[in-house]
Formats: sequence, C-alpha cells, structure tokens
Amino acid sequence: MQNFIQTIKDLARKNPQRIVFPEGTEPRIVEAAKIIEKEGIAKPILITDPPVSLPDFDRYAEEFASIREISPEEAHKTMKNPYYYATMMTYFCDADGMIAGPTLPGRDRILPAFKIIKTKEKFHRASGFFFMVLPDREILLFADCAVNIEPTAEELAEIAIDTAETARRFNLEPRIAMLSFSTAGSTDHPLVEKVKKAAHLVKLKRPDLKIEDMEMQADAALEEKVADIKAPGSIIGGHANVLIFPDLEAGNIGYKLVEQLAGAKAIGPIIQGLKKPVNELSRGCSVEDIVNLAAITTIESQEMDYVCPVK
Repeated sequence: MQNFIQTIKDLARKNPQRIVFPEGTEPRIVEAAKIIEKEGIAKPILITDPPVSLPDFDRYAEEFASIREISPEEAHKTMKNPYYYATMMTYFCDADGMIAGPTLPGRDRILPAFKIIKTKEKFHRASGFFFMVLPDREILLFADCAVNIEPTAEELAEIAIDTAETARRFNLEPRIAMLSFSTAGSTDHPLVEKVKKAAHLVKLKRPDLKIEDMEMQADAALEEKVADIKAPGSIIGGHANVLIFPDLEAGNIGYKLVEQLAGAKAIGPIIQGLKKPVNELSRGCSVEDIVNLAAITTIESQEMDYVCPVK
C-alpha cells in the first residue's frame, strides 16, 4: 500500500502544481494544506475569503457570463459561490487543478467544472474512479463510482477505455473486467446484456486492451480458482485490476464496502475526461485522503496539454 502512495508523492514532487481548494477554511483542508506544502507535493491555494472580495471576481464573472450566455447580474451572483470562483481560477490557469469538497454533496461541488472546464472532446463523457490501495494486493481501479448514474452500454465502454488509459498513465497495465451479477452468460437478463455489449464494444474499439468479450462477477474477476470454474481459459479471470461497475449505485456501494471492510485506502474520486484536473473529496474523507488526492491531481496537471484562455 505504502509503495504506491509513496510513488505518487515522488512523482508529484518532480513538478508541484498549484491546486485550489474552494473550502479553504474547512479544518481538514487547512491541516492537509500544511502537509502538502511541507512535503512539496503541490502548491495549495485556499479560498478563505468571500469570492466577491477577491481581485479577479469581476473578470471571472464577465467570462462566465460569456461562456454560459447569461446576464452579467446572474454571472455575478453565481460567482459568489467559491466552487465557481475556484473553477474559473482553474479555467484561466490561475490554478493548475482543483480539489472540491468535502462538505457539499457531490453534484453541487463538481457541476461547475462541467459547466466551465468541460470535457476533452465534444461528445466525451466524464467519469469518476478510485484507486483502491489494499494491503498485500496490487492496485485496483474502480469505475464509475462518482458521475454517471445509469450509463448505457456505449458509455460503459467509454468509461472502461478511459480508466484503462488512466491506469497506463500511472504505470499500471490494465486488465479490465466488466462487472455484473452474471459470468459468461450464466444469467439471461437485459442488465447482463448491457454489460456484455459494453465488453464487446471495448474489445472492438481497442483490441490492444486486455479484456474478455463477456461480463464477469467480481469473484471471477479477482479470484483465479473461481475464474477457472466460471470462466475457464479466461486471460482476465482472477487477474483483473480495472473493475467497471454496471452503474453508479453498484460502484459507490462497492468502493465503500471494500474501504470499510477490507482496510483499503480509497484515493478519489478522480474525475477523468475533463480538460483540466478537477477532483472531489468524499464527505467522510481524512486529512491523509486529501494529501493523497493532491498528489494525484498534481500528476494529472503535469501531463495535461491545456491552452489557457487569453486574460
């Protein structure tokens, strides 16, 4: 567990990035910021004053009105929200990334990023994943645990491909399992068919990725002896490290169960697909979680090719 966390911190230290925290007075954020700065992981920016009193308020509000095609009055009202202000900082490259949370519900803290920074491609769908760091086991990636409530087969395939690409960025070779309550057609149900179709689409679109053209139950994906029975001959069975859940309900419940019952460290949710890194904190996060997510956000920012708007 510590090896992976140490590795991401070492990578972050190579080029610390400016990470803005909208909730700059929250006690966990304040404590984490001190550690982040001391360890050289990132350069934290804490928003502690009302945005309307900050020097770039009018400029951000004006640009936001243009982006959203709304009135100046509405833009000024919206920009008083520190989440929108911090997102505009990131948009204008006055910050290199943003970490939202941990006191608001997920939708409220991440919505500004979807409105302002937007996704990398016109029709690309953002998604959220966790690094699950378990004792005596390789790193697992769980997706989507944060954004898409009921993804279609096509959207599930996209989430799988994005998560596999993310794994490679962190020097992990992805082995993808599309999770279901069925393995290799053991159950006939529309929900199973959706996952099966998603697996087929991934294999069709990205033949370079390691994935079976089937749905898998979690035990078959993670335990080789079970895979030998349920999916004999599978190259993924028992060895999956990228687990794609069929919907947000399953993903969110799944990561929390593993975190609480298996002693896993859940780093995230990490939002993939946006033009700049904007990640969020669970309301139950610890100071250590914030520090780890700052390292991840810094690494994401180091690798992004983002053209800053003219100020």
